[in-house]
Amino acid sequence: MPFIYIVPIELEDHSFLETLEVLISDIFHMRTKRGEFKVNLQEVFDARRSQYNSSLVLQQLIANPPRDAEKILGVLDVDLFIPILTFVFGEAQLGGTGAVVSMQRLHNRFYGMAEDRELTARRLLKEAVHELGHTFGLIHCSQPGCVMNSSTYAENIDQKSSGFCPLCQKGIKKEEPPRAAHRLFTFPWWNKKD
Repeated sequence: MPFIYIVPIELEDHSFLETLEVLISDIFHMRTKRGEFKVNLQEVFDARRSQYNSSLVLQQLIANPPRDAEKILGVLDVDLFIPILTFVFGEAQLGGTGAVVSMQRLHNRFYGMAEDRELTARRLLKEAVHELGHTFGLIHCSQPGCVMNSSTYAENIDQKSSGFCPLCQKGIKKEEPPRAAHRLFTFPWWNKKD
């Protein structure tokens, strides 16, 4: 039976993950499993930006997926970027296996405000569902309340729900079992390695 793996990556506080696993399972109607995968964050740190390259985190995360992994969600607490953006809350393979989400900018303390654990948990759920939605083939949605609506700021995350609009719900594509063995990666640099 395939699972959605939830993978903490050098995450100090794991207390958010138990609830996240339950809610992810409810939303995607799939079983979840906690996993420990080898990801070396030092290799993906960009000293000029003082941030971590999320694409390179993804590459390591899905390098050796377990046979029962339908999807893999890495959760970490460092600031992520892709070269064309100042930062990202997360990144995912469109229609692929892997996704990552960072809690760094989901905490109120990042913005100099009093910490609100409940708010952080809600933001983490929304961003985790959003990134996993991409792995199920969904692109950004223009519906304001849909979880697939893109978020540039934490306030954008707060304004949307953790659920899919009817159109996105209908668009979730699950892989057929035989195809699950083939791990496709959509980044050009990944294909060059093979």
